[in-house]
Amino acid sequence: MRASEAEVVTEGLQFPEGPIYVSNGSVILVEIRAGRLTRVRLSDGQKSIVAECGGGPNGAAVTADGRIIVCNNGGFSWEAGSDNRIATLRPEDYQGGSIQLVDPENGVVETIFTQSGDHKLPGPSDVVVDSVGGTWITDAGKRWHRSLEIGAVHYITPDGKTIREELFPLIQPNGIGFSPEGDRLYVAETAPGRLWWWPVIGHGELDKSGPGPAGGRLLIGLDGFQPLDSLAIDAEGNVCIGTLRSGVISVISPEGALVDQVSLPVHDDFVTSICFGGSDMRTAFITSSGVGRLYALKWPCPGTALAFNL
Repeated sequence: MRASEAEVVTEGLQFPEGPIYVSNGSVILVEIRAGRLTRVRLSDGQKSIVAECGGGPNGAAVTADGRIIVCNNGGFSWEAGSDNRIATLRPEDYQGGSIQLVDPENGVVETIFTQSGDHKLPGPSDVVVDSVGGTWITDAGKRWHRSLEIGAVHYITPDGKTIREELFPLIQPNGIGFSPEGDRLYVAETAPGRLWWWPVIGHGELDKSGPGPAGGRLLIGLDGFQPLDSLAIDAEGNVCIGTLRSGVISVISPEGALVDQVSLPVHDDFVTSICFGGSDMRTAFITSSGVGRLYALKWPCPGTALAFNL
């Protein structure tokens, strides 16, 4: 494990995730506990509200038309008196999950989907937009008293009018992203600590002939209890993924080797997500959700640029 020299950009966030680097020198992220989308200015860590989403905004990405698509998991419940510790995965006022579009200029929030086909979206988690504007959504399901809903991956067509289920069944699918060449789609399952991939054979089309669930191919399953969260891909094709309980970013090669695990200055069970930015794409922005911090860390190589950016 490699100890990092990460710097705190800001703190006091209410379970941050889904960071998006913005070229004007800020990062937009979600605060799940606060139900909002927040902008963090990198020069001084100042925070400002972009939009009030309600529920539990989880993953976020930039769409082809410059809006922000948000996966809203419907909210969690939280331990009394804790700084961001999840008590259960369903609050008393839970109304279901949704997919939202946010205009970052005026904060207007539009709910575009609450179900996919005949199935409601219980807990949308993370999102990636492909090169033609199609959107891939993970839905981790929701935990009830003695049951766990099975999760899925959904695809929204580039015109934004249609959503369809593409991968089922998966157990708490969460982080999602493309290889640098766009020929692989990676999906992480949280509780099992497994990272799967599918060959991309066309826009909105995957090869599902693998031996795993939903026709996936296993890249790696981490040893011990190391649940996986959100991910980003670097220019060398490594999957860089928030690893819960261990409190690190795990770096996994395209061949499935655990290359590195990068720790943060303060241990946190909930190191959740990462994005790349800066003029050279060599700065990793990492959410340490349990302690409510956003970190910045120089990375050994550039990150892979996303299809659309602000």
